[in-house]
Amino acid sequence: MSTEHRAYLFAGGGTGGHLFPGLAVAEHVITLEAAAGRPSPACVFLASDRAIDRRILGEARLGGQPVRFEPTGAAPFVVTPRGIARFAAGWGRTVRQTREMIRALRTEGREVRVVALGGFVAAPAVQGARVERSPVTMLNLDAVPGLANRWISKRVSAVFTSAEVEDPIAHGRHPWTQIPPIVRSEAIAPGDAEACRTALGLDPHLPTLVVTGASQGARSINRLMGEILTREPDALRGWQVFHQTGQDEVEQTRDAYRAAGVPARVETFIARMGVVWGAADLAVSRAGAGSVAEVWANRVPAVLMPYPYHKDQHQRLNARVLERSGGAIVVEDRIEATPNMEYAGATIVGLLRDSSMRVTMRGALAALGPANGAERVAMALVEG
Repeated sequence: MSTEHRAYLFAGGGTGGHLFPGLAVAEHVITLEAAAGRPSPACVFLASDRAIDRRILGEARLGGQPVRFEPTGAAPFVVTPRGIARFAAGWGRTVRQTREMIRALRTEGREVRVVALGGFVAAPAVQGARVERSPVTMLNLDAVPGLANRWISKRVSAVFTSAEVEDPIAHGRHPWTQIPPIVRSEAIAPGDAEACRTALGLDPHLPTLVVTGASQGARSINRLMGEILTREPDALRGWQVFHQTGQDEVEQTRDAYRAAGVPARVETFIARMGVVWGAADLAVSRAGAGSVAEVWANRVPAVLMPYPYHKDQHQRLNARVLERSGGAIVVEDRIEATPNMEYAGATIVGLLRDSSMRVTMRGALAALGPANGAERVAMALVEG
C-alpha cells in the first residue's frame, strides 16, 4: 500500500464553466487515490473573488466535505490604463498566493500537483507553480483557446482538451490529448424523468422544457421566452418549464409564465443541474463548454444559442460536435427578442410540437458515447 500524500491545487474561476470541470476531476481523483491505497488527497481550489465562485465552491462538497478554496485578486486583461494596472496587480498577488499555498501544502507533507482550469486566475497561478517547480496539467474546454490558455499551454507538462481544437500543437509545446466532455456528478441525472421532475416540485407527468443561460444567466434568452409566451402561447400548452435566469429578470420572467398560464419554476441559479437535465424533454441553452458537455452527458435534445459577444465565436464552435451529431440545433442569438423570435423562437416552437424529432435527437446524442473526460484526466493525474 502506498503512503504517498498528495495535494491537487485547481486554479481557475470567474464562471462556473471554469470551476465545475475542476470539481468533476477532483471527485474522480479522490476515488482513484483511495483505490490506489493512498491517504486521502487534499483538493484545494484557487478561484476569483467573484460572488459566483464563492457560491459554487461554498455549496460544493468533495468526499462529503466542504471544498477548501481561497479567492484571489486576479483580474482579466483589459486594454485600458486602469485595466492593465488591475491586471498587473492581480497577477503579482496571485503568483505570490499560489506559491504560499503550495508551500503550505508541502508543510503538510504533501506532493503538490497543479491543475489549470483556464482563464485569468489560472495563468498567474501557473507562473507561481513554475517558480515552485510543481507539475502543471491544463484543461482546455473551448474550441478556440483563449489568451490565457494559449499562454499556459506553452508552460505545462500536459494538456487535455474536451473541445475539438484546430491545430492544437500550434498553441503549446506538447500534443494535446483529446478527451470526451468533463461533467461533474451533480450535473448527471440522478433518476428518471418523473423522479427528477418530482424532486424539482414539478408535475412528474408533464413534458418539461429547460431554459438556462448557464451559471450567470442570459438576458436575451430570458426575453426570447417572454416573446414566445406572448406570440405563440399555445406552443407551451401541456408543457411545464424550469427556467434559470441568472440574477436579473427573475421576477418579470415568473410573471410572464404566470400571465400565460404556463406552470414554471424560475430560479436565479441551481448547483444540482443533474436533476434539471433529468427532467428535460427539450432544452434551450447557451453553448459554453459546460452546457455542451451536460447536454451530451444527459442526452437532452437542445436548441443552443451561443453567446453573441465573443469575437472568436468559440461557443459556436463548442456546439459543433452536437450539431453534427444531430442532437442539437444551433441558432444565432440576435440579442433582441423580436429578431430572435424569427428563427430561434420558430425553432423552439417547432421542437415543442414535434415529439418524433426530439426522440431522434436524443438517440443521436446517445450515439456520441459516454462523457467520461473527468475520469480520464483524473487517471492521468493519479498515475502520473
